[in-house]
Amino acid sequence: MNTYLSSISIESLRTNLTYIASDETEGRETGSEGQKKAGKFIIDFYKKNGISFPKGADSYYQKVPAAFLNAKRNENLPDSENIWAFIEGSEKPDEIVVLSAHYDHVGIKNGEVYNGADDDGSGTVALMEMAAAFQKAKNEGNGPKRSILILHVTGEEHGLHGSRYYSENPLFPLKNTVADVNIDMIGRRDDFHKDSNNYIYVIGSDYLSSDLYNICESVNQKYINLTIDYKYNDKSDPNRFYYRSDHYNFAKHNIPSVFLFNGTHADYHKPGDEVSKIEFDALTKRTQYAFAIAWEIANREKRLLVDKVEK
Repeated sequence: MNTYLSSISIESLRTNLTYIASDETEGRETGSEGQKKAGKFIIDFYKKNGISFPKGADSYYQKVPAAFLNAKRNENLPDSENIWAFIEGSEKPDEIVVLSAHYDHVGIKNGEVYNGADDDGSGTVALMEMAAAFQKAKNEGNGPKRSILILHVTGEEHGLHGSRYYSENPLFPLKNTVADVNIDMIGRRDDFHKDSNNYIYVIGSDYLSSDLYNICESVNQKYINLTIDYKYNDKSDPNRFYYRSDHYNFAKHNIPSVFLFNGTHADYHKPGDEVSKIEFDALTKRTQYAFAIAWEIANREKRLLVDKVEK
């Protein structure tokens, strides 16, 4: 795995995020032209790296209709799209490991672009880099045993709509979905870690599966050496972050899910969430951590055991 961990490149993350969170994408409001530009950039990256859209799909887009996006609270959102890419497994192709991040943000307010570099440009480019690493492994005959579904979801900022749409209209049966590794904000540090960015909040890893918790711990110790902070893993935590990002739409179907997060900061949902404030060393290391988790889930002999019940 080390070869593929080291292929996750700070330069590529920087290049991709510089565009994804640029003024040209206009804050990536759900269904906007700016979001569609970001989506096209993501797809072009996959094409360039020889990463296909999933089997059974006819393009890189899963269309999410306006009627669905507006059903719960009508915000007059237009049609939008989830974007997906796929690395087919070599031994257990019908078992699916989902890697998710939302690529929408909150758009333009009072003439000011809310670039969303950390939220969730950071997760978006992490998925792109992880996909490239898995594809490199496959090209060299070391591809994952289980299939990897890369899922860039829309509508997160309006209520986790894109991931909910996928969970209600899955391309692959949810019973065959082994896990979701979800990334939402991994490019900065918060006030609880002012002295070091060498940490990550891990949320939900032990809620449904002891196996998932053990993997998150063991690959960190073996390969990455981040400080894992479980502050927000407490179900009584008032922030309720476990219920506020896209993994939840998998977890509620008893699919083991883990949410990787750097915590909030002064620029959260503010126009100051810009690429210039991203700490690319931390983004790279956390992306490598997410990849190591996904690699282990995809290549272990047995699929993750669901041995706990979500309360």
